[in-house]
Formats: sequence, structure tokens, C-alpha cells
Amino acid sequence: MSSNIRIERVCQYCGTKFIAKTTVTRYCCHSCNRKAYKLEQRNTKISYAKYQIHHTEERQYHPVNSPVYLTVKETSTILKCSTKMVYFLINNGRLKAINLSVRKTRINVLDLSLLY
Repeated sequence: MSSNIRIERVCQYCGTKFIAKTTVTRYCCHSCNRKAYKLEQRNTKISYAKYQIHHTEERQYHPVNSPVYLTVKETSTILKCSTKMVYFLINNGRLKAINLSVRKTRINVLDLSLLY
């Protein structure tokens, strides 16, 4: 089933006149179609990058208050030691800690400051 439609159009990429065989043809040849597609993809990426920059500039960071309780890992980074050492200090009684569950041990910041 072929079409007998012949419409004179102007290529949306290069601007040359051509005879289109369908009503939706926008480009004169396949290479103009590829170039227009690549340009559209490039412009989309650029606009997305500009949006991301604008979006991150708009975002305001609210200062977070210092936590009252620290995890064992956070405590080990503050003390500059291993997590095993922090557990050792807790087991010896030199550092007070709250055991909320099996894997949730929390250390009060004030108790940590009393260690020194």
C-alpha cells in the first residue's frame, strides 16, 4: 500500500526544500534526521545540567544540631580508634553506653567528653 501524497516541505535541520511522501516527514534525508536528533539530545543534557545547577543553588541547607547520642562507628572516628576498642571501653565501664537492641548501641556525647 503506497501513498500518492507529494508535499513540498522545508527541512527543519538544513532548511532545503524537498518533496515529502508523508504528512509527518520533517527532514530531507536520514543524515539531517540523525544530526537533528543528536542536537536535540545535546540540548536536553545541557538544559538538565543547568536545571541541576539552579536546583542545587536554590536548596538551602539547614544546620543540623549536634546529635546527643552517637553510634559506635561515629565514636570510633571521634576517638580515632577501631570500633572494637570502643566496645572494649564500654565493656570495661570506662565509657557509658545505651544498648537499644542487638545492633543499636548509642553513646552519649557528654559521657564521651568525660572520657578525657
